[in-house]
Amino acid sequence: MEPFWKNKPLDSLSREEWESLCDGCGRCCLIKLEDVDTGELCYTNIVCRHFDQATGRCTCYQERSRWVPECLVLTPELLRTLDWLPDTCAYRLLQEGHDLPDWHPLVSGRAESVREAGISVCDHAVSEDYVHEDDWDLYAQPTGKES
Repeated sequence: MEPFWKNKPLDSLSREEWESLCDGCGRCCLIKLEDVDTGELCYTNIVCRHFDQATGRCTCYQERSRWVPECLVLTPELLRTLDWLPDTCAYRLLQEGHDLPDWHPLVSGRAESVREAGISVCDHAVSEDYVHEDDWDLYAQPTGKES
């Protein structure tokens, strides 16, 4: 039997299936800066204060919108409107008709494979708790790079 992500459209996934697509890389939790003139987004290597770098998960996931109003609750509908998700994001990959990569935990069977593949921000991002907002631009990554 084929895995659920290969034979079900995203908008028909159960909540459990949908949530399992997140690999915990943390790239979507990186602070992004927007150029006021061009509207272009630039990733930083600063991660949300609620991102647990040991586990690759949000410490307030169920209430994240309450604590971080700009944090999105990703849905299949919203996914179709976003163009800034990392190119490694399972939601984006599946939306664009691609398969999950070998390092994805649903494929590898191991959460550690995300770190081993160098996809996770856990080992090289800094929490926003340690960077003053006035200095965020010092942590900007070259265009197209997510940490």
